[in-house]
Amino acid sequence: MPKEWILNSVMNRFQLNFKRNVGPTSESIRKCSPKTMDEWREYYFANVKPKEHIIELGKKLYTKITEVIQSEVAEVTEQDCIDYMIQLVIDRTYDGYTTEIQTIYGQLQNILKVKIEAAPDEWDRLFNVDFFIKIKEKYIGLQIKPVNSGIQLPEIFKEYTLQEKTHQKFTEVFGGKVFYLFSAKVGDKKEIQNKEVIEEITAEIKRLEQL
Repeated sequence: MPKEWILNSVMNRFQLNFKRNVGPTSESIRKCSPKTMDEWREYYFANVKPKEHIIELGKKLYTKITEVIQSEVAEVTEQDCIDYMIQLVIDRTYDGYTTEIQTIYGQLQNILKVKIEAAPDEWDRLFNVDFFIKIKEKYIGLQIKPVNSGIQLPEIFKEYTLQEKTHQKFTEVFGGKVFYLFSAKVGDKKEIQNKEVIEEITAEIKRLEQL
């Protein structure tokens, strides 16, 4: 299995399995409609690419592994591996997390047609609020929580219960409520999952505007 992984990775990297190298394999096998492996093998070498050509591709693959890849691997240091793991676990995870949050508050801002701003660090610590909406001299708090296919939901609801007092304190100090927004990936995009919260925020905006 490890050997197959190396072969497959290098083959894909150098595109040795691309159509220009091995021909239209999917189309060809449908055209052939073989009943056995031998029948397909015979058809392929006779009508798509000669066996000698595939042998040459195999030799090229061996060269890429033993010369190109081996020289690249020799240049990798222990520190490179340590730095990569830290970057993967810390930097890229954080970048993905903040991008998701920005995507969600951007969607909400576009829907509500109001300015949404990042909360000061002090508000984050004291009130567990990520963003806020200012209405006259009052503030509405927002907290965005990315979720993964429901796996995190129990933890988030537990966290919500623990943070309820800080959110009540926010309302006492700033007049507006704090709302949770759950985000999750739908297709290739991040979307607000609890869309009903949008109506609740809209109602809170109107309430504060009338004070």
